[in-house]
Amino acid sequence: MIGRISTVGTLKKYFKNRSINKLIYWFHSSSYGEYLQIEPVISGVKEIEPEAIILLSFSSPSGYDQVDAENIDCKIYLPFDFPWTIYRVFKIVNPRKMIFASYDIWPNWIWIAAWNKIHTNVIAARVKNHSNKTKPVLRNIYRSIYGSMASIYTVTEKDHIRIRSLVGSGASTIIRVLGDPRYDQVKTHADDYTRERVESLLDREKRLVTGSMHSEDEQIILNPLISYMLENNDLKVLWVPHEPSVSEIKRLIKLFQRSGLSVGVIGSKNNLTIPDEQLVIVSVVGILSKLYWQAQVAYIGGGFSTGIHNVMEPAIARLPVIFGPKYHHAHEAEELLESGGGFCVKTGEEFIGYLSRILSGRDRLTEASYSATNVIHQNIGSSTRIVRGLIRD
Repeated sequence: MIGRISTVGTLKKYFKNRSINKLIYWFHSSSYGEYLQIEPVISGVKEIEPEAIILLSFSSPSGYDQVDAENIDCKIYLPFDFPWTIYRVFKIVNPRKMIFASYDIWPNWIWIAAWNKIHTNVIAARVKNHSNKTKPVLRNIYRSIYGSMASIYTVTEKDHIRIRSLVGSGASTIIRVLGDPRYDQVKTHADDYTRERVESLLDREKRLVTGSMHSEDEQIILNPLISYMLENNDLKVLWVPHEPSVSEIKRLIKLFQRSGLSVGVIGSKNNLTIPDEQLVIVSVVGILSKLYWQAQVAYIGGGFSTGIHNVMEPAIARLPVIFGPKYHHAHEAEELLESGGGFCVKTGEEFIGYLSRILSGRDRLTEASYSATNVIHQNIGSSTRIVRGLIRD
C-alpha cells in the first residue's frame, strides 16, 4: 500500500531530468514468478535498444523486493488504477509500449493508455477452455479490455483462436502466437548452473524431490510414500515444503522420525551437498531448481489446492514430473502430460503407482526423462519472437 502511494513521487524524481519522449518500455508483472516470465524479453529489448529506458512495475512485494537486475532502469509498484492517477502518471512518463505479463491486466490502465495512443501489449496470454471471460456479461467486459490493446501475444494456437473470438472482427488488435518466454528463462538459468553437471540421469542416486509441498499434497501422498520408502530403502526423498518456517521444519522432522525414517536437513543456500539420510528436508528457499539435478523424479506440489507450482525446472533437469489435478493454468503441464513426461494423480495410490513404474527400469525412466526435457527444448525461442514483435508491431 505505502509503495503504491509513493510511486508517483518516484516517477517524478526519476524522470525529472529526462525527456518524456525518450524511448521507454514499461513492463508490468504481478509478482516475482511473472517477472521470471518476462526477464528474457527485457534482456532482449535492452540488447537491441540499449539506450531505451526499462520501467518495471509490480503489484506485489514478492516481485518488488526480490528483483534487482542491471537491465531495470526504474522499478516501482504499479500506481493505483484511479483514472485521475493514471492520467497524472502518463503526463510524467510516456512509454512507447506498456507490456503486461500474462494474467495481471488492469482495465483502467488499458483503456486510458488506448485513449492516450500508448501501445499496450500482453505477452504469454492465455484463455482457458470454458473460461469465465467467455461467459455472458463478462465476455463484453473482456472484449472491451482485449479489444483496446494494440497487440496480444498468445502461448498457443488455441489461445489465439479464443482471444480472436473474444475480441471480435471489429478490433484492430494484432494477435500473434509467439509462445511462453518462461521456457527460455528456465533453460538459461539451467545452463548457467549445469555446464559441469552433465552426468546421465541414470548415474544419479535414486531420489525423489517433492517440491513446493502444501498441506493438501501431504494429506494425499505422505502416508503412501512413507510406506513405500520403508519397503524400498534404496529410494531417497528430498522434501521441500512450500513455506519452510521453523515450526514447519520441526513438525516435519518429528513426523518422519516417528515413521522410522532417518532424517536430515539442508539449511544453507551455499552448500548443496545432500546428506546421506533417506529423508532430507530443505529448510531454505531459492535452491530447489539446483537440487533437481541430484534426483531422478519429481513430485510438484499445489495440485490439490491453489494450482501446481513450477514444473519446468524439474523437466529441464531431465526429471519425469508427477503432480495433482489442478494443473490447467499451466500450459507446460498439459504438454508434459501429452508427451509422456508428466503424470497427473488424484490419489496416493496413483502416486505410488506412477512412482514405482517410472523407477522400475532404465528404459522407462529414460523414456519419461527424455519426454519431459523435450517439452522444454521444443518451446525454446519464444522470447526472441516476442522481442521482434515488440520492436515491429
